[in-house]
Amino acid sequence: MTTIQTKPLTQLFGVEVSDIDLADVRADNLFPELRALFEEHSALLFRGQDISDEKHMALAKLFGPIEDRQADERKPGEKFEVPQVSNVQEDGSTTGEMDLKTLNLKSNFLWHSDSTFLPNPALTNILIGRVVTTEGGATELASTRAAWAAMPEALKARVRNRGIWHRYSHSRRKISPELAKLPMFNKWPDQHWKAVWQNPTNGHEALYIASHAFKIDGYDEAESQALLDELIAFCTQPEFVYSHQWNVGDVLIWDQRAVVHRGTPWPYEQPRTLSSICSSATEADGISLIRVPA
Repeated sequence: MTTIQTKPLTQLFGVEVSDIDLADVRADNLFPELRALFEEHSALLFRGQDISDEKHMALAKLFGPIEDRQADERKPGEKFEVPQVSNVQEDGSTTGEMDLKTLNLKSNFLWHSDSTFLPNPALTNILIGRVVTTEGGATELASTRAAWAAMPEALKARVRNRGIWHRYSHSRRKISPELAKLPMFNKWPDQHWKAVWQNPTNGHEALYIASHAFKIDGYDEAESQALLDELIAFCTQPEFVYSHQWNVGDVLIWDQRAVVHRGTPWPYEQPRTLSSICSSATEADGISLIRVPA
């Protein structure tokens, strides 16, 4: 196997990978090594990459099926386009701070794992810096694996062996009731996942949680929200967090089974665009381990 140079992003998780051109990664070239780093460290950073949308999609497919939330809306013959996390409109202007598009971006400032509200949640997100701001706009990652390992047993016991319910509109309602009513946030039924996801490759456990979570089995919704808030607060203490300030060409890849993330504010008159593709988790990633029996 190729020896890949890495250095830690934090003391507890994540590595920066150097001297790798992601455009050259294939199933039989470098991907096995990168996948092993992904399983072990939960987050990978690559700098100075020049990746087309086509190469972005090819890389995402190596991790699993590409998530396509607009599949039901696409007309026959229309192709999947790489999603953009952006405040830039078609005419090149930026959205206002209270525009629904900006409010949706602000909902990403809540700690979450992507797609816990989908029948097949995400394994990973591959995020690429395309247009960056002069200040703000960091993406922060928090290791729920490291946090779960360090969590007091009394707190673990309140959620261990329980299921958690997830709903897309729940996270949007925290920002704007109007936003939460949009059809795109109400397309899927509530999803029910176990609170802890064990990595089938190495056995490490991680708390599986998100801003989309609204109910924990055995508690009412008010009790659930209080406990969810307590769990998120524990997992996002500084020792469990990596904050990434973007440069054009940076690529972040993280394990959604073991990491929550959020965006941070920036001057909204400044354009900001990140390309984002999620790959869906499969049976090989342990999805059967977190299904709550009906």
